[in-house]
Amino acid sequence: MNVLILGGTTEAYALADRLASRAGLRVVTSLAGRTSAPRMAAGETRIGGFGGVEGLAAYLREQDIRAVIDATHPFAATMGWNARDGCRAASVPLLRFERPAWTAEPGDCWEPVEHWGQAVDALEHGGSRRVLLALGRQELAPFAGLDAIWFLIRAVTSPDPMPAFHSAHLLLARGPFSLDDERELLDTHKIDTIVCKNSGGEATAAKLIAARELGIGVIMRQRPARPAVAAATSLDAALAWLDGPTCTSAS
Repeated sequence: MNVLILGGTTEAYALADRLASRAGLRVVTSLAGRTSAPRMAAGETRIGGFGGVEGLAAYLREQDIRAVIDATHPFAATMGWNARDGCRAASVPLLRFERPAWTAEPGDCWEPVEHWGQAVDALEHGGSRRVLLALGRQELAPFAGLDAIWFLIRAVTSPDPMPAFHSAHLLLARGPFSLDDERELLDTHKIDTIVCKNSGGEATAAKLIAARELGIGVIMRQRPARPAVAAATSLDAALAWLDGPTCTSAS
């Protein structure tokens, strides 16, 4: 049985680790290829896009893929829709394996936004002066025109090109981040606002706890819409789906 994992997330790597040692199972993890020297997954790894819905459907047929698990990032919306349509075209079962979203707790001061334009407006009119941008290197440009704000930009790799911020500091770091480290970061840089995406998961959640403790506001971009498909929020549930009748009948 051949299984394709649409990966790049912690969940995708964990799933590949659990499946790669199974006898009679070929596991292929597909990475988008947007980062240099990406981590290879257990089993086989392919890098690069499929060429849209038709390209994905053709790949599924050519490789005799019998099940697809979409474990891409919660904000990789286009791939989610392509996965649904490509699997439909090739008659291959599809599961969406996604970490639960973060939810606000008592004491949190979150402002939800649907797009970065709303986040820019919130910063302009909310009195923010020292802001942590924790959004990824490809989404910084909308904030570069806010000359009255100092930004701490945290990214895994350097933006190329770097938007022309009036006043900013680039911090290259990869999670997970401890609560003590996040407290120190926010305090040292006198951060009054955090801008981030509702990615969920534990690796980068400590900043939200630290923000709650310090009374720091959070502008939180909400997750984009995803198609209605079979879904799992835990590794065990994803494995149960793969072992269930939907996939066993397809193989």
